Amino acid sequence: MGRPRQFIYGIIAGICIGIGGTVFLSSDNSVVGAFLFGIGLLSILFFRLQLFTGKIGYIFINKPSYAIELILTWIGNFIGTFFAAVLIRHTRIFEKLDKVYSIADVKLNDDVLSVFILSFFCGILMFIAVDIFNNAKEGTVKIIGVLFPVAVFILSGFEHCVANMFYFNLAGIFDINSVLYIIIMTFGNSVGCIVIPLARKLLSEESG
Repeated sequence: MGRPRQFIYGIIAGICIGIGGTVFLSSDNSVVGAFLFGIGLLSILFFRLQLFTGKIGYIFINKPSYAIELILTWIGNFIGTFFAAVLIRHTRIFEKLDKVYSIADVKLNDDVLSVFILSFFCGILMFIAVDIFNNAKEGTVKIIGVLFPVAVFILSGFEHCVANMFYFNLAGIFDINSVLYIIIMTFGNSVGCIVIPLARKLLSEESG
């Protein structure tokens, strides 16, 4: 995939996460909202869009140039979530999404270690969801395999860097502190995403 297309698909993926975040914030029932949030990741996977947490887990089976793809994807995801947030802020439903302020406040007032750990667990779940989708043969298994890990990370309070890009932008928070927390979440997600594939690779080499 060419890098311009990679970048554009990253932007569209960010918009999809924004849609998932919007339906979650709109839902009175947190469980229902958590499952509906999964439409974002499902759309990304079905249309082969580019999501940072969907790609970082496969870094060990790609060439070093893959790192450039990851950076382009991350930037595209940020632009997409920013664009989605700006548009939503200009609609009538924005007034119903006021809990985004309290959500953002909780995240940005957490300590760094807590944020990293919560991001780490989210990364594990994100890899599970993406890998099930990529390897399952049955469509139903693919859908369930995506929706359940996503719902679990949301209901558990784990941190997803791209989802939080959307929440922070929707809340109108863009400062050094929010950028720092996004970077910490990105690092935590990345470490979590590589745990299973790295173990799989090392154990495979050992048995070989």
